[in-house]
Amino acid sequence: MNPSIKSAPFGIPDVLSGALNIFFGTSAETGDFIADCLESWWEENREKYRNIKESVINTDSGPDTAGNRTQFIRRMTESADKSGLTIRPAYYPPYHSKYNPIERCRGASEKHRNGQIPDSPEKATGRAGTMTWKGIRPVVSLCNKIYEKGVSLTKKEMKPLGVTHLDFK
Repeated sequence: MNPSIKSAPFGIPDVLSGALNIFFGTSAETGDFIADCLESWWEENREKYRNIKESVINTDSGPDTAGNRTQFIRRMTESADKSGLTIRPAYYPPYHSKYNPIERCRGASEKHRNGQIPDSPEKATGRAGTMTWKGIRPVVSLCNKIYEKGVSLTKKEMKPLGVTHLDFK
């Protein structure tokens, strides 16, 4: 595998249906990549959940989704405006990943891989598509977009978003 090509996975377990979506990026895992995955998932599922007014996004306060990550907050604000949903991030406390459903999905995926590390994004998506989660095969997608790392906004740029406090740690 070319070391400049990543296979960054991002999973979205649907707690209502039990379905699992796994997105693989070929660039860096960033807040923009995660926001694009969430937006893509919503576009695919919006009709199914047309009566939903609020989306709770469970996250682990990782380096790209923490409450003080301005670019992620901006993207979630833009997504809320675009979709009409109230988007409520729910942050798991540090060292409590066992309560986060995506961590159980990750464990099942690692068990399914049986120690094998795919050497290309195509192999990663192919292998992930053969696993099951709650008896259902996941929907697996590959995102070839290139994402810039380290994007952040100033307080002045954040002001129009109406977000007044970002330190949710």
